[in-house]
Amino acid sequence: MPGLTFPIYLDHHATTPLDPRVLEEMMPYLTQKFGNASSMDHPYGHDASVAVEAARDRIARLVGARHDEIFFTSGATESDNLAIAGVMDKYADRGDHLITCATEHKAVLDAAEHAERAGKTVTYLPVDHLGHVSLGDLEGAITDRTVLISVMAANNEIGTIHDIAAIGRIAHNHNVLFHTDAAQAVGHIPVDVREMNIDLMSFSSHKMYGPKGIGALYVRGAQPRVRLTPLLHGGGQERGIRPGTLNVPAIAGFGWASAIAQKEMASENRRFKKWSAKITRALGKAGATENGDPACKLRHNISLTFPGVEGKAIINSVSKEVAISAGSACTTQTVEPSHVLLALGLAEEDAHSSIRIGLGRFNTEEEIDHSIAAIADAVKSLKMIGMSA
Repeated sequence: MPGLTFPIYLDHHATTPLDPRVLEEMMPYLTQKFGNASSMDHPYGHDASVAVEAARDRIARLVGARHDEIFFTSGATESDNLAIAGVMDKYADRGDHLITCATEHKAVLDAAEHAERAGKTVTYLPVDHLGHVSLGDLEGAITDRTVLISVMAANNEIGTIHDIAAIGRIAHNHNVLFHTDAAQAVGHIPVDVREMNIDLMSFSSHKMYGPKGIGALYVRGAQPRVRLTPLLHGGGQERGIRPGTLNVPAIAGFGWASAIAQKEMASENRRFKKWSAKITRALGKAGATENGDPACKLRHNISLTFPGVEGKAIINSVSKEVAISAGSACTTQTVEPSHVLLALGLAEEDAHSSIRIGLGRFNTEEEIDHSIAAIADAVKSLKMIGMSA
C-alpha cells in the first residue's frame, strides 16, 4: 500500500526506535568528543563529564528527583537487581523479608527468587482480574522483618497502572523501603518520585526512544537516605553504587530522550487514547476481549485475547505486515503461557490466545487502520481453518 512501510511496528513495549533527535545529540560523543568522563585532566574528559551531568539533570527533572539521586546502569534489569539485592543485603540487620507482586517483570521475580535462595523470605502478592494488587493484602503482608516492597508502576504486558503513591505511603507508614520498576511508565506517564513516595526506581532509555544498553536507578537521598550494597566493584564511578566506565554517548541520548518525553508525552497520550479505543472497538467485533484495567492503564498498551485462536498464529499470520507480540519480550522464547495473564485468572488456553499491541510516537493513523484490518482478517481466516479442521 502506498505510503506505508512494512512491517508496521506495533511492539513498542519491547523496545522503541531511536528518535532522530536523540541520535543527533549522541553523535558528537561517538566521534569528536570521545573522552572518558572520569578523565578530567584535559578537555576530552571534561566535555564528556559535562555531557553526563547535563543528561543526569534532564533525567532527574523528568521524574522529580535530585541530580545526585540518579545512578546510571546498563538498563532496568540491572537496576531492578541492584535495588533488590543491594537493599536486602545492606539492611540485613533490620530484616530479611521482601514483598512483591505476581505480575512483576521477570527481572524482579528472578531477583526475588535469587534472594530466596540466599535465605531471604519473599511474599508474592496476587492481583485481581484487572491486574491490581490489593492495598489491604499488601499492608497485611508487612511484618517486623519486612525490608523492601517492590511493585511495578505499570505492567509491561497489560498496561495496568498501580496506585504507586498509596503503596509508597503504606511502606513508609511501616518504616519499609519501596522500590518500583517503572521501565514502562517513565517517559510515558507523569512520574514524580517525591509525590509517589518512591525510595528506589528502575527505568530504561530504550523504552522511551533512547538508545539501548543504558538505564538508571533512582535512589532516595534523604528522608530516608537509602543505602545499597553494590553488585559490581571497580573504579568508584557513580559514587561506587555502579562502577565502570560511563557510556557517555548513550547517557547523552538518554538525557535528551527524557527531555523530549517530558515535553511531548501529554500530546502523545491523547493520540494513543484515540487509537487504542479504535483498535479495541474494531477487534472486539472480531471476538477480542481486553485484558487489564481499561480505565487505569498505559494508553499505548492494548492486550487482547481471541478465545479459540492461538496468539502465536495471529502474530505469525500478520508478521509481514504488522510487528506485534504475545507479551513480554523477555519471555517470548518460552512456550509457557504468560504469568501475567494467568495471574489475572485467565485459563491457560486463553492466555495462549492473547496478543499485545504497543503503539508508538512515529505511528500514523493510516498504519493503525491497516493493522486493524490485517489482524481482523488473520483472526477470521484462523477461525475458518479451525472450524474446518
